[in-house]
Amino acid sequence: MHRHFNGLKTAALFGVLFAVLLGIGALLASGTGSSAFIWIFLVIGLATTAYSYWNSDTLAIRAMRAVPVTEAQAPEMYRIVRELSLQAGQPMPRLYISPTMAPNAFATGRNPQHAAVCCTQGILALLNERELRGVLGHELMHVYNRDILTSSVAAAIAGVITSLGQFLLFFGGGDRRNANPLAAIAMAILAPFAASLIQMAIGRTREYDADEDGARLTNDPLALASALRKLESGTQRAPLPSNDQKLANTAHLMIANPFRAGVRGLLATHPPMNERIQRLERMAGRSLGA
Repeated sequence: MHRHFNGLKTAALFGVLFAVLLGIGALLASGTGSSAFIWIFLVIGLATTAYSYWNSDTLAIRAMRAVPVTEAQAPEMYRIVRELSLQAGQPMPRLYISPTMAPNAFATGRNPQHAAVCCTQGILALLNERELRGVLGHELMHVYNRDILTSSVAAAIAGVITSLGQFLLFFGGGDRRNANPLAAIAMAILAPFAASLIQMAIGRTREYDADEDGARLTNDPLALASALRKLESGTQRAPLPSNDQKLANTAHLMIANPFRAGVRGLLATHPPMNERIQRLERMAGRSLGA
């Protein structure tokens, strides 16, 4: 049981996401007199989800131009991941290093048997061994918590809602005898925005979960807190190019926002770093007080 009930929050957010999908679908069906378009968009969304989920490791690795490394090439990384995998009773993932000095890390793969963990050269140079262990514990928990499936499904549903919204906006509510065109236009504009917010909220709860579970796996919340503090400034000194769409599609997987600070608040793809650090420090305080 997560102390912050993030699993329950994720389920509730998915419920809201489905409610938005059903709402816009019902409005579109009443306006056009047919529910066929809903099913078409839904099938496209599910097909896209299946492809992304099945190939999530390959797509992310390629986006970061990462290469597989041997134990001789990255002994510290191998030692840490092997120890944590054994401690968790899970198989050893494939390890990659991305040739960029932008400090970051991510894990991907549809399950622990098909998982990959990637660190950039920048993060390996920035963190000490204890901090790197905290980061790798966080990334492994993304795999063990099946977060790739969660994020893939959320992205697919949000994509379907956006497509339906665009279709609804184009037709303006369809048959004006059965639908309010103003309501249709409002739904077409607001529903995709709401879906994006919910998708990002789901991503935030997953990050909080991985922070907490990873800190428990390493038994060192302060190590991860220290790593996040360094990454907060490190990613701003050496951000990834935000105009690369492949990198933009991979950004939500990374432990820290890889782009230069811009969009904040509700539209941010990652939780506020100071809030993550404070949660970990409170977690360490509870451990010391136990």
